Amino acid sequence: MVYNDQIIGEGYHQKYGEAHAEPKCIGHVVENGHGDLISRSTLYVSLEPCVHFGKTPPCADLIIRNKIPKVVVGCRDPFKEVDGKGIEKLKNAGIEVEFGILEKECKELNKRFLGFHTLHRPYIILKWAQTLNCKMAGQGSDRLFITNEFTNRIAHKWRSEEASVLIGTNTALMDDPGLTTRLWTGNSPVRLVIDMDLKLPPHLKIFDGQVRTIVFNKLKHEESDDLLFYQVTEDVSLVHQIINALYQLKILSVIVEGGAKLLQSFIDENLWDEARVITNEELIVNAGLDSPQFISASKMGEEKIFTDKVEFFKSN
Repeated sequence: MVYNDQIIGEGYHQKYGEAHAEPKCIGHVVENGHGDLISRSTLYVSLEPCVHFGKTPPCADLIIRNKIPKVVVGCRDPFKEVDGKGIEKLKNAGIEVEFGILEKECKELNKRFLGFHTLHRPYIILKWAQTLNCKMAGQGSDRLFITNEFTNRIAHKWRSEEASVLIGTNTALMDDPGLTTRLWTGNSPVRLVIDMDLKLPPHLKIFDGQVRTIVFNKLKHEESDDLLFYQVTEDVSLVHQIINALYQLKILSVIVEGGAKLLQSFIDENLWDEARVITNEELIVNAGLDSPQFISASKMGEEKIFTDKVEFFKSN
C-alpha cells in the first residue's frame, strides 16, 4: 500500500488456508500506525483480488469496506470463481482499477498458482546432480556424493520453496533421505515416495512422522496421522496418476529428486516446467548410472558454486 509515493504497508499470502495478501497488507498498515491513510492510498496487488468465500472471505469486499480509492492489479486470477469478477466488483464500487502493470513479472511470481488453475496440475521441477561425465551414481550400492556443502544448502532452499518433493523406491532405499529443509530455514515440503509393492522398511527417515508423507502404491488406499497411502494402478501412466493425485490434493508444486528412471519418465511424458541440473566439474567416475536426457529444453542460465555448476532449464 502506497501513500504519497511512500510504502506504508506490505503483505503476502503466507500459507494455504490463511489470510491472503490484501488483509495482511492492510493489517501491516494499521500496525505501522497509518490506518487513517488507508482511504487515501493506492493498493498494489500482483494477483486480482478474490470475490468468493473459500478458506478466507473475499478480498474485494475488504478493499471496498476500507474505502481504498485505487487498486493496481498485475494479472488476472484464472480461477473460475474469480477470473475478472474481482476487477469488475471493484470498478462497480467506484474504485479506480489499473490493470496489467508488470503483468509478465506478476505471472512469473504467481506461476505455480496460475498453472495449477489453467493446466490443472502442479508446477513440476526436475532436479538432479551429476558428475562431469554425466553420471548420477557409480557402480555398486555405495552412495556417490556429488555436490559440495554449499550447493547442498541451496538444494534445501529449493525444497523450502515448493509444496512437495518426490523420490522413487530405490532412492528411498539406498540413500534414506529425510527430504526436509534441515540445512535451510523454512517449511519442509510434503514427502512423496513411490513404493508400488510397499516393500520399503518402516525405519526409513521418510516414515519418521516429522512431515506429511504420501506413498504411491498399488495395494491400498488409507490414511493415518501424517501418512497417506495413495493407491495407483499399473495399467495407466504412473506419472499422470501422481500428477492427477497432487492436483486433487491441492498440492501446487513438486520438485522431483528421484533417480534417473523417475526423472526420465517425466521428461518422456513431457510433464515438467523447469529443471535444475548440478554438475560437479571436478568429479569423473569411470562407470555408473547415466543422467536423464532432455528431449526438448531451453537453457535459462547457470551459476557457479565452487566445484559445482548449476544450470537452469525450462521445458519447450
